[in-house]
Amino acid sequence: MSAIEAVESASRVCEAVFKRLVTDETLTKKDKSPVTVADFSAQAVVNNILEKYFPNDPIVGEEDSKDLLGEEGRVLREKVVELTNTAVNTPMSTEEVLKAIDRGQYAGGSTGRHWTLDPIDGTKGFLRGEQFAVCLALIIDGKVRLGVVGCPNLPYDMSQPEGEKGVLAVAVEKQGAFQRKLNVKDFIETPIFVSIVEDSCNASFCESVEAGHANHGDSAKIAELLGITKQSVRMDSQCKYVAVARGDADIYLRLPVDSKYVEKIWDHAAGNIIIQEAGGQVSDVNGEPLDFSQGRTLSANKGVIAANANIFGTVVEAVKATLSNKF
Repeated sequence: MSAIEAVESASRVCEAVFKRLVTDETLTKKDKSPVTVADFSAQAVVNNILEKYFPNDPIVGEEDSKDLLGEEGRVLREKVVELTNTAVNTPMSTEEVLKAIDRGQYAGGSTGRHWTLDPIDGTKGFLRGEQFAVCLALIIDGKVRLGVVGCPNLPYDMSQPEGEKGVLAVAVEKQGAFQRKLNVKDFIETPIFVSIVEDSCNASFCESVEAGHANHGDSAKIAELLGITKQSVRMDSQCKYVAVARGDADIYLRLPVDSKYVEKIWDHAAGNIIIQEAGGQVSDVNGEPLDFSQGRTLSANKGVIAANANIFGTVVEAVKATLSNKF
């Protein structure tokens, strides 16, 4: 429940930032400062809650407080402290907020317990008022054991895209994957499962909105090999993992954009276990399991493939044929 509380609280912070700071002018100028405030505030809120419940657990987070220090960071710092305090029960001082943010500097590794957090995954989706996610996972001895993804703008039922929005997906190792309505007290938790599509020609992709996050040319070649003609479901962030986990789409590919790029563990840990516990499979582009024991990055892997178990092997072979040992 502590992880759920943390993600729900961080999601409320993000929504507060969007309502207060994101304007038409922000979007026109491509001003990312609201995302920065939300990133820092959400990380402070989550880390503060984790410290309350698990004071000895280190955290691998995306942010540190250096940009909030001194006179140069004063304006941003004041906004972060103000917004952080919209989502905590006991007001936090500036020093407490900065300390909470800096709890996220753990190096990760293959032994012991640690958490990994992406306070806002899908920054451009956040600014557009579309899909973004707050993602938290618990890693023990290099393996993801629990994952929580909060998706404030994701429809609870994708067949009703204009219906109720706000989804919290959670998975615990060997206990299945579930979804519930985000920030609803009298919640009903329901199991989620990947699709049962058995032939890849009947499948659909879940792809990024942002072209820079994927090689869409390679994706088109893979789609051709798999016989896929259905329109892709497009969204930003780890909401894609949730969409595949509950059968809204069948395949998620994150193909390497170059040979040097290394994925961060916070971008995939929570989504990885949610897919697996929903009955799907996840690997890198070579069919190898994602290795979360390497520190703050997935340095032993390139790219990500997630799909239902029926078509997973076929998808891996199509990806290998298309990339033909590029990575």
